[in-house]
Formats: sequence, C-alpha cells, structure tokens
Amino acid sequence: MQRNGRQRRRAELSRHLLRARDFIDSNYEQPLSIADIARAAHLSSAHFARQFRAAFGETPHQYLSSRRLERAASLLRNTDYSVAYICISVGFASVGSFTSAFGRVYGLTPTRYRAQHLPALIARVIPPCVLHAVERPRLSRMEEDPDPAARVAFRVTQSGKGVHDDPAAELRDFVGSRPG
Repeated sequence: MQRNGRQRRRAELSRHLLRARDFIDSNYEQPLSIADIARAAHLSSAHFARQFRAAFGETPHQYLSSRRLERAASLLRNTDYSVAYICISVGFASVGSFTSAFGRVYGLTPTRYRAQHLPALIARVIPPCVLHAVERPRLSRMEEDPDPAARVAFRVTQSGKGVHDDPAAELRDFVGSRPG
C-alpha cells in the first residue's frame, strides 16, 4: 500500500515538473521568476527548484536560459533581425547579458555566429534555381558572332571612315573585309 502511494506521488510530481517545463517553453520570452514557474507547477518555490534539478539535471534558471539561447541562435541563423531585437524578443533584459551568455554557450558573439551561418540564410532567401543559374560555370570560351550590322557599325567607326549612308555599302564593306 505504501508503495502505491509513493508511486502515485512520484507520478504526480513528474506531471507537475513537466507542466513547469512546458510553461517555460511557452513563456520563455517573458520575464519569469522561480516563483512564477513554481506557481504554474503548483509547488512551493524551494521544493520546486530542488525537484526540477533532480529530475532534469539543471536548475529552472539554467533551463530557461538555454531555451532563450536556442531560440536566439535560430533567429540569428534564419532572420536578418538586429541582435538587439533578438535579445529583447527572447527575454533577455540587456544586450550585454545576452552577448556574454551567448558567448559562454556558443563560443562566439551573436554577430560572428550569424556571419558563420550566413550561407544557410542565403540559401533560404534566394531560390535554388537562381543560385544554380548564377553559380553555373560558363563552359563556352568562344564568343558568339554578333550580327553583321553590329560588326559593320563597329568596323566603320573603328576604321575612321565615318558612317555610310547606304546600308548595302556597309554590308559590302563588311563582306569584302572577311578573310578567305
């Protein structure tokens, strides 16, 4: 009988802790305190903090910070929002605290992190067909022949003869000047 009671209490505590974790996941952008999260879990603050750490291996504050930083990294990779906007939108109070926390976890400043992940952003913004067309190597090294009228006009102005009034004469000059 005692065993069933203990199992029931553990199961109930697990549900409360999962409720708290879900609350953090859905409200990470809000300023949250341990008391707020414990209230959502229907537990006292001290008991909640001890049990959360025992169950998940990190404090509620560490879990909240990791969720905020994960979301910030995603926004840095996938958007062109400013670092300050991302900082505020994920729930950090200041850009300085955000930058130092981000650097501790990712080893880079948010700006350098974005620069390293810029190719992923470009691939999502520019359609692949356009990227392939731009990056496609030009296999032909030969220039295509421009139309004869354009070559005649170029040849006449290059030779210094001036412009002919008679288009037929221009064509004869062009045809007559071809080798072979």
